[in-house]
Amino acid sequence: MQVKYQQGVGLLEVLVALLLLAIAVLGFVALQLRAVEATSEGFNRIEATNIARDLVEKIRINSSSTAITAYETYLSSQSGQAASVIDCYSTFCTPAVKAAFDVHEAYLSATDLGMTLNMVTCPGTANGRECIYVAWNKTDPVDTTATTSGHIACTTSETSSFSYNDSSTCIVMEAY
Repeated sequence: MQVKYQQGVGLLEVLVALLLLAIAVLGFVALQLRAVEATSEGFNRIEATNIARDLVEKIRINSSSTAITAYETYLSSQSGQAASVIDCYSTFCTPAVKAAFDVHEAYLSATDLGMTLNMVTCPGTANGRECIYVAWNKTDPVDTTATTSGHIACTTSETSSFSYNDSSTCIVMEAY
């Protein structure tokens, strides 16, 4: 008579085991998703760093006062960045034209990766050093205020320094 009371217990054990397996698989899927996101973020940071470093090195090489002014002018707007210029690979260029060419090259590299550029005076510095901002996703390459609806600013200025905004996806590199 006790055997009748045991019927279906095996099936219930299988269902509990399947439930535990499903929870474990869901945990693994969530972990895998987070790993893919971290890999993507790392790739974006490396590419943004490469773009900013390349531009900073070009600024250091082409560091006349007219060139620095040209870098600031061309980097301050996307229309300035996108402006077509003389090809300085095959033609001699003045420092200002070389600056426009360098900015355009950086702009092309950044837009291919879905990134945006900007150059502003580094917040919180008394020496007037310039900072190269490279941003992606829903972050604008600006300090304090966002320029596009739904986007956040890369950094927030304080009196003596600046810090990255929470959830911003950008890098800032000082050019000196």
